[in-house]
Amino acid sequence: MQTAQSVVSAAAAVTDHVSLDYGARFLRRRVVTTQSGAQVLVDLPKTTSLAHGDALQTAAGTLIGVLAAPEPLLEITGSGLHRIAWHIGNRHTPCQIEDTRLLIQRDHVMADMLAKLGAHVHEVTEPFTPEGGAYGHGRTHGHDHSHQHGPEDHAHEH
Repeated sequence: MQTAQSVVSAAAAVTDHVSLDYGARFLRRRVVTTQSGAQVLVDLPKTTSLAHGDALQTAAGTLIGVLAAPEPLLEITGSGLHRIAWHIGNRHTPCQIEDTRLLIQRDHVMADMLAKLGAHVHEVTEPFTPEGGAYGHGRTHGHDHSHQHGPEDHAHEH
């Protein structure tokens, strides 16, 4: 079994792909199965948020491209998407932001709230590539705000 111990930007030299949903793209150590059926032990030095288009580099130098797998999502459309996006962000919910729609993971409570705000909410199954965290950490949930933010140097916990 090959072992991948680093992540690089995908290049033309990718020889295989692994398709992972949003949750599975946050990993440190796990065996993944590529599209060709090969098993690869991912053994990264720290927990890493993999993006669609990244590549896992094996000890032998092989590059395995990372693809965002289709998963159950809510498609949000309607007028006032900027206001709706604010409500989604206020709940620290990962969100893929596009010109005419927003995508979030399926959640019946969020769907109900968004409908009450006037959004059109539809279930879809698509790859999910939400915006990264505002402080460059890649994830918008399960994060710790105890670090310094800026000139006001405040801290708070969730």
